[in-house]
Amino acid sequence: MSAPHFYLHNLGVPLLLAVVLFCAFDLTQLDVLISNQFYDPLTHTFVLEHDRLFEKLTHKLPRILPDTTGELAVIGMLLSFAWTLLPKGRFSAWLERVRVAPALRWLTAHRRDFIFLVVSFAITTGMVHYFKSHTSVWCPVETTLYGGIHEKREWFENFSLLHEAGEGRCWPGGHASSGFTLLALYFVARRYRWRHARALFIAVMTLGMIYGSTRVPQGWHFVSHTFWSGIIVWLSMLGTALAFYGRERLSQPALDAPRHAPETAAPGLSEGLSVSGR
Repeated sequence: MSAPHFYLHNLGVPLLLAVVLFCAFDLTQLDVLISNQFYDPLTHTFVLEHDRLFEKLTHKLPRILPDTTGELAVIGMLLSFAWTLLPKGRFSAWLERVRVAPALRWLTAHRRDFIFLVVSFAITTGMVHYFKSHTSVWCPVETTLYGGIHEKREWFENFSLLHEAGEGRCWPGGHASSGFTLLALYFVARRYRWRHARALFIAVMTLGMIYGSTRVPQGWHFVSHTFWSGIIVWLSMLGTALAFYGRERLSQPALDAPRHAPETAAPGLSEGLSVSGR
């Protein structure tokens, strides 16, 4: 894939979607019209606002997947330094006998990938929190439209580049972003030209949309908050992946057959971070 083609798909398309999203939602009352369908004006509540089972199934339990992925990435990153730091001799021979050494070598060979996962999770999470604090958008249930005390305002009306804009923390969708952060796995798959990378991309995007959309009938987000979360996470993740892997490696076509790492994957790791820890 040529550079213009790559950036057209990975940068141009999300930016175009951002313009469409801005015009379709932020400049209209479409968000409100959709949320109104889930709001009962007689009881002044959203249909699933106080449903504890729905809250547990759609908000608390789903956090296990991104949280576990992040924790495993941190553990893998730390252990990726173990083989090069361990003294060679009887101890390493014992690790060979108990078959721990091959796992440590595999982690070492994939050190860059684990570091990428940790860094990309941190950067994208940081970007989401930055926009939350620098736009100060209140959630639907907190606005005067649905019984709250705060005025509904769009993110661009409050945006402050260098200072916190206020106490509102609803834009973009944080729960949706936790699902979208798994896009880091997609970029690792692209690096190794995994043939199922596109399916992984679709699965992660669907997961993020589900995470975010389930908050709408609870009154904790407008629909557009989820879309904006996906765009912000994608652009943040793309920039991080380009810094770690480079455009040429990410734009290579998928292989017809899966690769068997670490032996076949190790040569690509010599770029930048080497297995010696440099």
